[in-house]
Amino acid sequence: MRTLRWIIGLILFVGLLILNLTVEMSTLLRVLNPLIISCFLCLWRIGIGPTPADRVVGIDILGILIIGFCGIFAVFTKYDFFIDIAIAWALQSFISTIALAKFLEGRAFDE
Repeated sequence: MRTLRWIIGLILFVGLLILNLTVEMSTLLRVLNPLIISCFLCLWRIGIGPTPADRVVGIDILGILIIGFCGIFAVFTKYDFFIDIAIAWALQSFISTIALAKFLEGRAFDE
């Protein structure tokens, strides 16, 4: 089963690479394609994750992808407030991940 998932991931990666090299599209869309596909894969992991820890990791990775979107938008639009949003999101993601890890471990937040 694991080998099948790796093969499917490789096929998706090669398909995305061929799509980016052959289809005429803007530079922004070429950069955002891998992030959009990664977001869908994270949402899939959050939805069917077998354990709560898998779901927490999926949420954490989704937060990292949102930070990447903000960074890319800051580069392409030349607006600084996207970087501020990314920093705030990173801090919030860090705190929420620690809180969820403590909750899943069964400890109180003040320990």
